[in-house]
Amino acid sequence: MSLPSLPFRFAPPANGRVDLLVIAGEHSGDEQAARVVAGLREREPALAVCALGGTRLAQAGAQLLHEMTAMSAIGYFEVIRNYRPYFRPLFQETLRWIGEHRPRAVLFVDYGGFNLRMADALRGAGLSRKGGGGIRTLYYISPQVWASRPGRRFTLARTIDALAVIFPFEVESYADTGLAAEFVGHPFVAPDYRPPVRFDPSGPVLLLPGSRKKAVARIFPAILAGYQNGTFRPAVVLHPGGDIGAMLAGELRRSPGGQVTLKSVDEQLASGEPLAAAAVLTSSGTMSMHCALAGIPGAIAYRADTLTYWLGRWLVKIPYLGIANLLLGEAMYPEFIQGAATPAALAAQLRASLQDPARVERTAGQSARLHALLSRPAAGTAVDWLGRHLG
Repeated sequence: MSLPSLPFRFAPPANGRVDLLVIAGEHSGDEQAARVVAGLREREPALAVCALGGTRLAQAGAQLLHEMTAMSAIGYFEVIRNYRPYFRPLFQETLRWIGEHRPRAVLFVDYGGFNLRMADALRGAGLSRKGGGGIRTLYYISPQVWASRPGRRFTLARTIDALAVIFPFEVESYADTGLAAEFVGHPFVAPDYRPPVRFDPSGPVLLLPGSRKKAVARIFPAILAGYQNGTFRPAVVLHPGGDIGAMLAGELRRSPGGQVTLKSVDEQLASGEPLAAAAVLTSSGTMSMHCALAGIPGAIAYRADTLTYWLGRWLVKIPYLGIANLLLGEAMYPEFIQGAATPAALAAQLRASLQDPARVERTAGQSARLHALLSRPAAGTAVDWLGRHLG
C-alpha cells in the first residue's frame, strides 16, 4: 500500500515486537484501557504493549506512540476542521505502523469515529483476521450504536473478532449481527476500583465542565454562573489539567465570585482519597456516571455548537444524554440543554440538591439501583476477556 509523506512517524516497538496495540482517543477511554492493560500485565509481565492514548496507558506500562487524548475533539465541525492537518495523517501513520510491526492484536477502545474506520482499513488491507491476515481485532467499550447510527453495529460485525461491552443492555444491540457481544461488567463498580468522588452532605459543590476544550469553553460559564447564583458554599472544579486548566483559570478571572478551587484529576488521584461533594453541576460525560454511582445529587448541563446540536437532534434517538438517566429510565440528573442551561435553572437545581432531604434520599436510591444494574454476573472481567482473545 502506497502512502503519502506524513508530518510525523511513530517510534518502533521498544522491545522489537508488539503483542498488543491499544487505540484510545479520549481521556475516559485512556483510563479504562489502562486498567485493563495493567491487569493483563500483572498476569503476563512480558507482554509488549504499545498505545495511541494518554498518560494513564503509559503509567500502566504501555509504550506511548502518540499522545492522542490531547487532541480530543467534539462536534462535527471541529472534526472536519482538523481532518486534513491531523486526523488524516494520524490515520495513515497508524495504518502504516500496524502494517510494518504486525501486533498480535489491536484493541480499540470507544472512539468510534476513528476506530471503526481503522478496523475497516485493516480488513481492507488484508492485515486483520477478518481481511485474511493474522492480526486479531478486539473492541472494548462499544460505540453507542443504541443511541445513534445503529448501522455501525454491522461495521463492527464485519471488521471485529470480539467485542466487550460495559452496559448489559448493549448485548441485545448486536443480537442480529452475528457478533457476540460479551458483557464484562462496568469498570466503575469493579471491587478494586477507586472512585474519584464520594457523597458528603457537608462537602463543597462539585463543578465538572468535561474534558474537551470546545465543550468546556461552552459549558463552564453556564455551570459557574449557576453555582454563583445558587449557593455561597465553596466549590471545586475538577478537570483533566493542561490547557483546560488554564482555560478554566482564565474564566474564573473574568467571572469572579464564590470560593472556587481548581483541581486536576491527577492531583486528586495523587491524594489517594475520593473528593467529597454535596452536590454537582456536570457535563454529560464520564464523570457524571462517577457522581451518580456515588449518590451525589445535581444536574447536567450541555451546550454544543449550533451545527453539532442540530445534527445530534437528527441522529441521536434517545430520551436522555446522561448515561445514568438512560440506564434508570428516569432523570436522576435533570438535563438542561443549549439555551435551557441558564444560571437561574442551574442555581435552582443546586439549591434543591443541597437543601431538599427528599432529593438527597431519592438520589441515594437511584444510585443503589444503578450499582445493581451494572454489577450483574458476567462471564468474567474485561481483563479475563482480553486475555482469552489474545490467546
